[in-house]
Amino acid sequence: MKSSQGNLVASALKGAWRVEPPAASLSAGELNLVAPLLDASGAGALAWWKLRRSPLRDAESARGFRESYRLQTLRAAVREGELESLFALLDVEGVDALLVKGWDAARAYPEQGLRPTGDIDLYVRSSQYAAAREVLKSPEGRRFWVDLHEGFGELGRDGVDELYARSRLFPLGGSRVRVLGEEDHLRLLCFHLLRHGAWRPLWLCDVAAAVESHGEGFDWGLLLGGGHRRANWVMSALGLAQSLLGANVEGTPAARARRSLPRWLVPVVLERWARPYATEQAPYTQRAPMRAYLRRPHGVWHDLRRRWPGPVEATVAAGGRFDALPRWPFQLINCFTRTAHFLAGTGKAAAD
Repeated sequence: MKSSQGNLVASALKGAWRVEPPAASLSAGELNLVAPLLDASGAGALAWWKLRRSPLRDAESARGFRESYRLQTLRAAVREGELESLFALLDVEGVDALLVKGWDAARAYPEQGLRPTGDIDLYVRSSQYAAAREVLKSPEGRRFWVDLHEGFGELGRDGVDELYARSRLFPLGGSRVRVLGEEDHLRLLCFHLLRHGAWRPLWLCDVAAAVESHGEGFDWGLLLGGGHRRANWVMSALGLAQSLLGANVEGTPAARARRSLPRWLVPVVLERWARPYATEQAPYTQRAPMRAYLRRPHGVWHDLRRRWPGPVEATVAAGGRFDALPRWPFQLINCFTRTAHFLAGTGKAAAD
């Protein structure tokens, strides 16, 4: 049942990021069945974009999607004003930040309002991190919901100078917003999707929209560089976008990516799409911090089951490849690693 619901979610979103999406293949009953899943995952506006010229536009659930589209369009306009102000503040203090995901991902869609706004993800050089924090702690900076990252280790193998050399600057009102180069941006979207178990279908739409909208001169060698493991992760994400959402990668090195997907991967992702609720993802599924069970162990075994990692995120966390081998070794490695970190932290706290 869960896999079939995931398939309906995929069907509702196939090609939804395009200027002219393909015709919807859902019945009114199927649409009503998956409407809560699409809304919960932030894909309601995208669903409306696909259904707006179809007979399903008058379905009750479609009217809810239309309201999501209208609300997100307003929020997107507000977000652009926030980014203009935020980058102006950072510029005054000499902080040259990189904006990732969010606004940059939405640029690949026909309209900004098709993708919901969340927090503002910023990466800064370590030498500018303290200055950036001071900006965000100021009365003006506290207005913004920012996730600030120090350093660029998550963004790939290259150094800071290379990332900045490939980055792009876009005018926004009286400010300029710096975003990653196309290849770095797509690689980050792929890694982010897999690190979080691909539970949110919107993230795969981001990947599909980015790969279909890349400009001339896109460097596939750069995208797939950095070793066989990272290339495997990127190709797996692109294969999922091709297989589940119909992303067009013909004529590219990813044209056959879906043929290389391990048989377990698509069913696992579809099962996650049948419950795309943030409250069903770690850490929200955990009843209490592990440290709390040191004094009151009742319920610890039940909570440990909730902490068992999914096969997708465990593969990435353990630095594995997406292939036909069983996933449980990576899941065990992930559990042992987290346990070791917990024990080390507990020991340090006791010593202090």
